[in-house]
Amino acid sequence: MKDLKLKIVTPEKILFERRILQVSVSTVLGEITILPNHIPLVSQLIPGEIVVKTDQGEEDLMAVSGGFVEILPDQVVILADTAERAEEIDEERAEAARLRAEEVLKTKVADAEGFAMFTAKIEKELARLKVARKYKKKGLRTGQNN
Repeated sequence: MKDLKLKIVTPEKILFERRILQVSVSTVLGEITILPNHIPLVSQLIPGEIVVKTDQGEEDLMAVSGGFVEILPDQVVILADTAERAEEIDEERAEAARLRAEEVLKTKVADAEGFAMFTAKIEKELARLKVARKYKKKGLRTGQNN
């Protein structure tokens, strides 16, 4: 079976770089699954999950807060604002951050810019929670080959 190269980069580090079978990401156009020989595409990412399937049958879950994805026939590059592996997400801290952002949004936001900032924070934390809970529920083992 054909594979493709996936590279996930944040401002701090290269989070993931290896050959895979497929990757699913959340974009402004909806969720897409990318397979080898996908049509070239550039799209904006929204807060959500990245699901990677490797040729060893592993599934690797990550949360992303936004960014861009560039798809070429044999390569996918994700430039993420922030991204983290499911096993690195502290579910309690993510829930506390979401609750704090919701509380501030309810009580202290007076302008559109503040509203947008706290709404984005809530979306980011919800994505992190979804990935952490999915990882915990499935008891997934992820590949650590970067």
